[in-house]
This record gives sequence, C-alpha cells and structure tokens, in this order.
Amino acid sequence: MTTPQLELLWVYFLMLPEGARLQPSFSPSGTVPTSSVLGPVTEGGTPQPSWENATLGEEPGLLSTAGPSPATPSAPGSGPADLFPVLPICVCDLTPGACDLNCCCDRDCYLLHPRTVFSFCLPGSVRSSSWVCVDNSLIFKSNSPFPSRVFMNSNGIKQFCVHVNNSKLNYFQRLQKVNATNFQALAAEFGSKSFTSTSLPQPQLSFYKAGDPILTYFPQWSVVSLLRQPAGVGAGGLCVESNPASFLESKSTTCTRFFKDLASSCTSDPALDAASYYNFTVLKVPRDMTDPQNMKFQVPITLASHASSPLLTGNTCQNVVSQVIYEIETNGTFGIQKVSVSFGQTNLTVEPGVSLQQDFIIHFKAFQWSRAASPGPRSGNPGYIVGKPLLVLTGDTGHSMTLLQSQGDGICSVRRHEIQFGMNAISGCKFRLKEVDCTQLQEEICQTLHGRLRPEHVAIFGNADPAQKGGWTRILSKNCSVSATNCTSCCFIPISLEIQVLWAYIGLQSNPQAHVSGARFLYQYKSIQDSQKGTEVTLTTLVNFVDITQKPQAPRGQPQTDWKLPFDFFFPFKVAFSRGADIQKGSASPICILCLLLLRILNLET
Repeated sequence: MTTPQLELLWVYFLMLPEGARLQPSFSPSGTVPTSSVLGPVTEGGTPQPSWENATLGEEPGLLSTAGPSPATPSAPGSGPADLFPVLPICVCDLTPGACDLNCCCDRDCYLLHPRTVFSFCLPGSVRSSSWVCVDNSLIFKSNSPFPSRVFMNSNGIKQFCVHVNNSKLNYFQRLQKVNATNFQALAAEFGSKSFTSTSLPQPQLSFYKAGDPILTYFPQWSVVSLLRQPAGVGAGGLCVESNPASFLESKSTTCTRFFKDLASSCTSDPALDAASYYNFTVLKVPRDMTDPQNMKFQVPITLASHASSPLLTGNTCQNVVSQVIYEIETNGTFGIQKVSVSFGQTNLTVEPGVSLQQDFIIHFKAFQWSRAASPGPRSGNPGYIVGKPLLVLTGDTGHSMTLLQSQGDGICSVRRHEIQFGMNAISGCKFRLKEVDCTQLQEEICQTLHGRLRPEHVAIFGNADPAQKGGWTRILSKNCSVSATNCTSCCFIPISLEIQVLWAYIGLQSNPQAHVSGARFLYQYKSIQDSQKGTEVTLTTLVNFVDITQKPQAPRGQPQTDWKLPFDFFFPFKVAFSRGADIQKGSASPICILCLLLLRILNLET
C-alpha cells in the first residue's frame, strides 16, 4: 500500500462513528477473551500472527499472561543465578533464601522452567502482554507485522485484536536468541506436533516437583516407601498413617490415638517410639530407583534433640512421642540436601481408654551454602498481604505479634495466636493470681498479655529488615503497671490489652501496597484486694485494624477531538434550492446572480 493510500485509510478510520473506533478493554484475570479458533496459539497463551486482519495504532489493551523467558541457572556454590534480570522486584518472593511455592520469578528456586515444577504461577510473577482491539466488521485485510487474532468478547461480538509490543506492560519480556546451544530446548518447549512417530518411552523426572510425595528407603529391609505425616480423620480425629508428606508444602497435622491396653502397647507400638521416625533415609531425588542402595542419593536423618525409648515404670508409660518436627532443606532441582528431626515426649498413665494427642510438623527451607544468617519470612514484598503475620521488633529481634491462647481448661497457655494483618481478632484466658507482691504480679500479667518478648516497634512494610531501623515505627504505649492511690491494700492489675493498628494503601491504584502508619497499646485495669490473691481473673487481648486510606479523585475521561469537516463549496446552492417556497414568492435573485457569474466565467474561457 502506497503512502497516499495509507493516508486515505487513516482519514477513513478517523471519520468512523464514535462507537466503532478503537476500544481498549482490560481483563482483570489476566487472560484474553474467548476467541474464535482462527489460528494456532503458542503454549504460553500468545496468539500466532494472522494475516487476515489489519494493524492499528498502539494503545493499552487486553492483558494476558505467559511464562517468563527461560534462563540458565548457575551451579550451586557459584552464587545465586540471575534468572530474571529485567524484573526490579518479585512481589511474591516472601521468604528470603527459600523458594516460595508457585512464585515463578523467585530467584531462590533455581528453575529453568518454573511451569514444569509449579502447578501454576502466582499473579505478578509472569510477564504481561498487551492487546488492542477493534470491531472485526471494520477490517477487510491485514498487513500487520504484529501477531493478530479475532476474539469473541463477553457480548458475543467479534473483535479484531493486535498483539502490540508495549514496553510499559511487557516488563517481564526479554528478547530471545536462538542458537545451536538452546535450539533443542526451545524446540522441545515451543515445537508443534509432526508426523514423525515417537515411540521412545518418556524419561522419569530427575527431581521432585511441588506436591510430589517424598521417597524414603529402609536399609534393613531394602524397601522403598514414602515419608508419612499422620493426619486426623473423622469426628474424633483418629490418626491415619497413610497420609504422605508433600514436597515443598510445609504442613502441621494433629491426630489422636486411643489405647485399650497401654501396658502392652507402651514398648511395642512404633507410633510411640521416637526411633521409628528416623530409622530410614530420604532419597535426595526420585531418579535411579533401580539402585536405591546408592548412598549418593540417600540423605540420612539427623537428630536435632535427644529422644529416649519408651519405658514402662509401674503405672506410667514414659518417653511417649507427642510431637514430631521434620526440618527439610532443599536446593531447587538438586533435591533434598538435609533432613533433621526433633521430638516432644510426655508420660501417660496406664488406664483403660487412655488417649494421646500427637502433632506432626514438616517445614521446608532453602539449603544454606554459607553460614550467613538470613532474615525471617516476609509478610509482603513490599506491602503487607492480608492474612500474613504482623511483624514487630523487640530490640534487634524481629518476630510476629501475638494474642493470648487458652488451654482446654481455659487457663492461659504458653502458646499464642499469631496476629494476621488486616484481620480483627479477640482472645482471652483465665489467669490464676499468685500470692506475691503487687509489683511482681503486675509484671507477670504484663508478660502474659504481651508474650515473652514485648513488642517495641512495628514494621511499616511486610519486607522490613530488622537491621534497617528506618523501616520500623515505634508503638505508642503507656506504662503497663500503675500504682494504686489512697489504698495500701489495693493492687491495680491490667486485665485487657487492645492493639490498634492504623494502615493504608499507597502507590498506584493498579498495584496498591498496604503499609502500617502507626500502632498503640491501650490497657484496662482492675483493682484487687490482697485477700483476692489465689483466685482466677480473666485476661483479654484484642487487635483492631483501622483503614485510613485516602482515595484520590476519580480520573476524568480523555478529551475527545472535535474534528472539523472541510468547508462545503456547494453549501449556498443547497440552501438556495432547498427554499423552493421562497422562490415562488419572488425571491429568485440569488439564483439569477449565480447564473450570471457562471455565464461570465464561460465567456472568459472562450
């Protein structure tokens, strides 16, 4: 098409009615509308070029997601691999030094193709593509250099869409070079089907995928099995041994065991013996199953705490396992590197129908090549994520803020509820007043309300570093202990702690980030007499999150261009001929004048 033809096509497009012009639209889910099948689509969701439609100008349009460009990770020991150099920050990377599940932009995962390991990619961890659409009825032929396709929108109207290269939206996109080194890998990932028969067997995966069961090996019996994590089923929460542990999924389960004859089961039941939880090895990777005895692929389980064998002494069964905690260190596709286990043990009284509650915890973390300590898990990156722990600081120690938790009989427990950002909560328990002096009693109750570590600062963002004091703000608080006035036998004790947290969204409306503006402690006190010591009092803790976001004014629409049509030379003639009634009344002078002018021009030419 020549340049004048292009100009005419552009003028034609500008003269279209307003409803038929280019209409950009957005898809919040990150996928393109349902399309009519007019051409092949690549595996990542990017349509192939179609030469049946026309190209249009570049504007932000429909958003779709595709996997990040593959990169080659560095070998272990040579430093972290820069898999995503064009990505300034990975919003789902919440655990420093560890691979976050389904976070396809996490550099700690060391994955060449994240989609082969993860079942899906979290929003924000893959690149985005831009589509510009117009009504398909306006298109006759396409000479677009960009990929294009016809989609069906929600109203059932076909729209012609062009996949434009918008650098502001494609912030994850990297140009890919094809050479002899990566040709086979790209052909395997993006190649289409052919007529060549492939009768070769599929190779077994050489690494664990997220959610895969973890294989174990018992040397004394030469048996390959699975790492079990007993879980409770039914109304009574009875223990079921067949529940397998899943790779990269940190879980905690609780179940109950009932014993008819604990005297005989004390030393014979393997569920009560700590040795049955580490008398095997864990396979580093699921490959080479034909030779599981190869020590190269076996990881022994190390004891992190001392555990004794069960012992029946009189009417008591001692050293019974009540808690099992596995710590598993992984290194991406290199598999499991280290496994440790620690136990909690208790004593049971031999009586008919006695029961035991057991806790099983499996925690995954990244394998540490160096001894440098890494910061704790993040609650957002950078802004807080609703439901994540509220981070606080005591001295130089970072931890999460907690609330009271009660035991089964209502007495205050040493275990505490973790405060989740954005979620109001209240909890309480009973505290038995000890017969000690007032000052010591006040200190003990204050420690019970706050926890072992009293919070001093709260993190402004979810990725705050304890070493950077500027990322924390001081918690406003009065003295927890107050003195009684005009009463020598009275003691004012705090019975309630209210935690108020002010927070707001900041940043772009398309990607707002939650941050904490401030926090304070409010106490309620109660006066008791010395004679009331030894009784029980109810303690209460509650947290209240207050949203103080100031939303901006709604954006105004873009001004429409007022296109002026060219001046019509025949406008006087149209007006003159349209006034037929006036002509009949004798107003024919304009027509006569025009006729005389035309005759004058013809005479001059001749």
